Amino acid sequence: MFGEYHSLPLVLINLLGLAGILIWHIQGRSRPTGRLIVQILFFACMSLVLWLAGVSPYRLDDAELQEAGVLLAKSARVLWWLHLAWTLIGFVQIYITLNHKPREAHLLQDLIVGVVYLGVALAVIGFVFGAPIGPLVATSGVVAIIIGLALQNTLADVFSGIALTLGRAYVIGDWIQLGDGTEGRVAETNWRSTNLLTGGHNVVVLPNSVLAKQGMTNLSRPDETHWIALSVHVAATQPPSVVEDLMLGVLRSCERIVKIPPPSVALKAIDAMAIEVELQFCVASPASRMPAKNEVIDLVYRHCKTNGLSLAMPEQSFFCLPPAEGAEPTAAVVRSLSSGSL
Repeated sequence: MFGEYHSLPLVLINLLGLAGILIWHIQGRSRPTGRLIVQILFFACMSLVLWLAGVSPYRLDDAELQEAGVLLAKSARVLWWLHLAWTLIGFVQIYITLNHKPREAHLLQDLIVGVVYLGVALAVIGFVFGAPIGPLVATSGVVAIIIGLALQNTLADVFSGIALTLGRAYVIGDWIQLGDGTEGRVAETNWRSTNLLTGGHNVVVLPNSVLAKQGMTNLSRPDETHWIALSVHVAATQPPSVVEDLMLGVLRSCERIVKIPPPSVALKAIDAMAIEVELQFCVASPASRMPAKNEVIDLVYRHCKTNGLSLAMPEQSFFCLPPAEGAEPTAAVVRSLSSGSL
């Protein structure tokens, strides 16, 4: 039967372990800092009692194997290992919180938590209950292979999600554009998929394995400023320098574009019919491309009309000649402006 030397520390460890669990639950999810303090404090107290009493958490003493004390000894060690797991997870959460990336590291945190719980469970089975771990690991390995073959697609999504998280190709809130033209802001990432909130306020759910295989452009790095090139064809009735100054005035008067870096105008081409001008300007974020572009187009029209410039007809525009005298109205002749003949 237990001697007084062993029984008192084990009872104290059990009481501390149960009290820690109770207080941890009372704290609730709304007080994560308090939970972390409870986890670390109670584990430190339990470890101190073990150390002062000379009790090993890795094996049971011969005196403890007696019938009256086995349950008390095993429960104390199980509680100690459980609090050890919670303490390690608490330190992981502290590290992630100090780095100010709690949401982006969600997948990595879940992976570490799973590894910690698995290691503690094997330690309890092997050290506390004395069960052979080797055959258990071998059997679980065979089961894992069978499950892996049955869940290939799901596991591909899981490991792709881990790779994307570790590679930090994007974080929550980044605006990304995929190789197939899909673009949006990263709203959520989980084990299976990544959710994008598009400019049309729709949510696109992309499996992580599909996302990892596609080419991706992160429009939020190094910052969210985004360049836009807008081509305008002006009738060649004024010198190109006049057209350039007019378009610069358009960009300077636009309120929805970023003034630093300054916008610019590039003269791309000229022929007998039109001067091709490219307006290059920057917006604050990809989400403001459409309103900024709409404002620029409206200002181009107004400035051209005010200053006596005309927008050029498209090269392949068509018009209908009036029917010849005496001909039927349905026999109108259609010619192309690009041919240069009227």
